[in-house]
Amino acid sequence: MMDSTPFYAVAGFLLLGAIGFSVGFFLRKRLAVRTLQEAQREAEKVLSDAKRDGENIRKTASFEMKEELYKSKVKYEEEMSARRKELEQMEWRLKEQESTFSRKFDLIEKKERELRRMGEEFLDRDRALKAKETRLSQMIQEENEKLERVARLSAEEAKRELIANLEEGARLEAAQMLKEIKERTQRVAEKEAKKIIVDAIQRCAADQVVESTVSVVVLPNDEMKGRIIGREGRNIRSFEMATGVNVIIDDTPEAVILSAFDPVRRETARIALEKLISDGRIHPGRIEDVVQKAQKEMEELIQQAGEEAVYEVGIHGLHPDLIHHLGRLKYRTSYGQNVLQHLKETAIIAGLMATELHFDYKLARRAALLHDVGKSLTHESEGTHVQLGAELTRKYKEDPVVINAIEAHHDDAEPKSVIAVLVQAADALSGARPGARRETFETYIRRLEKLEELADSFDGVQKSYAIQAGREIRVIVEPTKVDDATIDHLSNEIARKIERELEYPGHIKVSVIRETRSVDYAR
Repeated sequence: MMDSTPFYAVAGFLLLGAIGFSVGFFLRKRLAVRTLQEAQREAEKVLSDAKRDGENIRKTASFEMKEELYKSKVKYEEEMSARRKELEQMEWRLKEQESTFSRKFDLIEKKERELRRMGEEFLDRDRALKAKETRLSQMIQEENEKLERVARLSAEEAKRELIANLEEGARLEAAQMLKEIKERTQRVAEKEAKKIIVDAIQRCAADQVVESTVSVVVLPNDEMKGRIIGREGRNIRSFEMATGVNVIIDDTPEAVILSAFDPVRRETARIALEKLISDGRIHPGRIEDVVQKAQKEMEELIQQAGEEAVYEVGIHGLHPDLIHHLGRLKYRTSYGQNVLQHLKETAIIAGLMATELHFDYKLARRAALLHDVGKSLTHESEGTHVQLGAELTRKYKEDPVVINAIEAHHDDAEPKSVIAVLVQAADALSGARPGARRETFETYIRRLEKLEELADSFDGVQKSYAIQAGREIRVIVEPTKVDDATIDHLSNEIARKIERELEYPGHIKVSVIRETRSVDYAR
């Protein structure tokens, strides 16, 4: 019988191996299931976190999008508001232009009615002249018949006498008619003078106008032009409104032009623009602040210039407002000559002449310094600088001698003192010296000679004299050749010939003088 122990041992070993395998398989299966469950839970957790992060990102993006949309809406509303304001301004400008055109149209209609009325007057006058001509023809015929009967004159002799009488009557009547037409024309001319002057200024392109009405501001670079203009032109419009000066930006490299007829405003605008360029901050609010500071600085400069002029001339007790008006003249020119410098020269010359003649030199200097002070107001008030200066000094209780010197320095009034005559002479010397004004000395002499030559060319003129630096021509006529009836006609003819043949600044006064003297001797 075989031994069964090894068999049982092998069977037991196999049984134990099968049991171990089964247990290991079961344990590994449970471990795998647990690992799978943990992986699922981890995946679910990651998925949940991803959903939560995605939701947060979606909410953040939605908020940022809403904020961006709000900013865009605000920006759009601001732009639309600015455009509406600009459209309102354009509408206001169009209304102003429409109102201006309406006024011009009314003025044109008024002129047309005036021209029609004048045409009717001329037609009436023509008919009246024809009636007079008919009546004169009848009178001639009657006179011829009467002369032939009574005077026993030949027809030819009577004809010559009648013609001479009629010529004299017609000449007197024509001179009277010319005088009436001239007076009526002068009354109408004042109404049209302002418009004519404005049209002439607008159409004039002379160098003097450019030099007297523009200032050039140098820029650090051409990019500054864009900053001066600003977005949609807001900066440049604000600057022009605050200063009252036109800003011209063209192709000139690194420069802009300020244009205005008021020299004080133009200088204020120049100071303000230079400050803005130096500071770099250019926007409407800043522009208003800088312009106000520039105006204050300009007032200080004007007052300082007036005080320096008064101190240089040696005058005391002058009213502060008069000193201020003198300071404004530092920025005013006349025929290219600085007015304040001209006043100081005139004051010194008048003082020297008064000292030599043993008159009050201080009063002479005072009158000479103030004789053109009215030019500080000619941009703001109506009237000549003589009238404005006299009114201004009379307002501040100046000496009557000073006021008379102001009124008489262009012969608008009769000089009542020697000082007034000295101021006239000093004014002419300061303005006529070579180099003081744009006109050269040789040109000045030729113009005076031409002026006298034109007046002397008329029949009956005995001698003519150009005075007041060529601003007046005095014509002395022979009393036997020119009578009182035709003296107005002669002055008018001389003035018209001067206008046609002579170039001159300002205006020239033509004074025709007729004098009859009777001399006898007692023996």
